[in-house]
Amino acid sequence: MTTIRPAQASDLQAISALDQRETGVAKPDYWREMLAPDRHFLVAETEQGSLAGFIAGEIRAWEFGQPAAGWVFAIQIDPELRLKSIGSALFDALVARFKAKGVTRVRTLVERKDHLILSFFRAQGMVAGPSLQLDMDLS
Repeated sequence: MTTIRPAQASDLQAISALDQRETGVAKPDYWREMLAPDRHFLVAETEQGSLAGFIAGEIRAWEFGQPAAGWVFAIQIDPELRLKSIGSALFDALVARFKAKGVTRVRTLVERKDHLILSFFRAQGMVAGPSLQLDMDLS
């Protein structure tokens, strides 16, 4: 059984380590910024108190005329604990926070080639949205 709770500064080392292990990039400052009061940053911990995973997002509104929506910025689950519904529990907890603030849409961005995360979000009921991401290489 896992416990879902708001992330705390004392969680940042474990969060950053899990993220770096999975992405290959250390970004402790990014995770520290996720603790801002306007963000929703949740962790799942095991019965033993170790980090099982995390999810981060915020409510954003009115970019390009779009009404308020909850945005999921990141989700990461310890690979050894995947397939135990921890990701779904974190997602549901974040969605509940968004709903409590009156939000009726949830959005995220995923790499087309990242089939694992794409499958996860589709399993949560997410589908292609009304917007199209545009991109430009600046190199």
